[in-house]
Amino acid sequence: MRQRSQLSQPPASDTKKPIRCAIYTRKSTEEGLEQEFNSLDAQRESAEAFIASQKNEGWVCLPEKYDDGGFTGGNMERPALKRLLAQAEAGNINCIVVYKVDRLSRSLMDFARIMEILERQHISFVSVTQQFNTTHSMGRLTLNILLSFAQFEREIISERTRDKMSAARKKGMWMGGIPVLGYDIHPQNRKLVVNPEEALRVKEAFSLYLDHESLLATAQELNHRGWTTKQWTTKSGIAKGGLAFEKVNLFRLLTNLTYIGKLEYKGELYEGEHEAIVESDVWNRVQALLHRNGKSGGVEVRNKFGSLLRGILFCDSCHAAMVHTYTARKECKIYRYYVCSKAQHRGWHTCPTKSLPAGEIEQFVVNRIRSIGSDRGLITETLNQARQLVQSDITKLENELTVVQHQLEYLGAEVPKVLSSRNGSRRSVTQTDPSELEEKIRIARQRAEELSAEIALRKNDWITESDIETALGTFDPMWEAMNAKERTKLIHLLVERVGYEGSAGKLSITFRPSGIKSLGQESFAA
Repeated sequence: MRQRSQLSQPPASDTKKPIRCAIYTRKSTEEGLEQEFNSLDAQRESAEAFIASQKNEGWVCLPEKYDDGGFTGGNMERPALKRLLAQAEAGNINCIVVYKVDRLSRSLMDFARIMEILERQHISFVSVTQQFNTTHSMGRLTLNILLSFAQFEREIISERTRDKMSAARKKGMWMGGIPVLGYDIHPQNRKLVVNPEEALRVKEAFSLYLDHESLLATAQELNHRGWTTKQWTTKSGIAKGGLAFEKVNLFRLLTNLTYIGKLEYKGELYEGEHEAIVESDVWNRVQALLHRNGKSGGVEVRNKFGSLLRGILFCDSCHAAMVHTYTARKECKIYRYYVCSKAQHRGWHTCPTKSLPAGEIEQFVVNRIRSIGSDRGLITETLNQARQLVQSDITKLENELTVVQHQLEYLGAEVPKVLSSRNGSRRSVTQTDPSELEEKIRIARQRAEELSAEIALRKNDWITESDIETALGTFDPMWEAMNAKERTKLIHLLVERVGYEGSAGKLSITFRPSGIKSLGQESFAA
């Protein structure tokens, strides 16, 4: 038998006035709301049946719906509730009917505020499934007890949810949220799986930032290629994402720990279940560059003391960048150093390298470059290293070209479908607009042409022993004629990365093949 509760009954009279009843329904989550008959409908149906049973008392169900789907009962920030209370204040309602007390509120304080409004307007409150009467003290005590348990239940659910999320994060499980570019969500187990096409774009974004050393320039290049942020469709069929790149969302992408296979929770890092997209070395170089550039504009950062290896020197023991710093003595003398960034943050005991005198390490690198042009073994070693880099770049470009070509095939197959839908049946909301499809095809074709041109240019970077001998054999006279700023540019033209292994005292230099090629051509022309 259905039970009911009632705050107060309208005063009886010989000529009964209609009691205008408003039904309020609420569900905490959006799950299941897309169904034809959902929880809100079930609550309304029960309330309508109860109002119909009071027809002899003059109860009338108002047609307007006050439904809050996907809103918590822990606060009053609910659109339907606000509309309901506004109607109550205006005197357009005589009675509010809910399926259960906690549908109206799960907070004692909020419920007290609502009750003040209802009592001030002499409005009745009815809970269909609970029995109490607030016209006397025992009924009010019963209501407060029910509300106390409702609030307690809400807090317990919140604690359990937080505990579950904490345990899942520590196990490396992805707990939902906005989808990440480079990954798709597996339909069964809801885990992150790599999207090959998007993963290629993520890798290229990191690579472009290392080349441009500027968020704005990198974002412009990504937009020029027609790439966008992650695009996905919600359960309700609403398209989200697909935005142009700008400094803010690009920075968010470049600092997302998901790409190195990790998850962060309350400041702690955990190994994720998903596969990494970006290599740790590339990630560390990008983070060091972002930290160095800060808000100052990237490549235009002032190099006050002419540090030759700024941005390209790394501590191989810690896989971290080495930053340039200095100390000033009383005699006005400046002492420059390169310091391991991880040692700065985690303590000197964590790093075998710690710091290096700037002048000595810079001179060592310059001497190493000088010696290559006259040492046959070093020429061969540098040649093999440079060719491997060129081949790696060509392979990446060819992989991207393959993806773009597949995209063109897919878009080409969509053309007749779109044309037939335009000429035939009415186009649905989810179908692609013909003009949008044409624009996507144009951008993809343009990108394919650019990639083909880049592949040809990279193949032209295939250097020979003669290139190295010509470029580095004349290094000394060029070096002596340059000022500090020009020397820094020359080092960055020739060298991509300098790694120092503190525990073994070993230094490795990674050269830029295109830099050697161009320097050789300039030297030859001179």
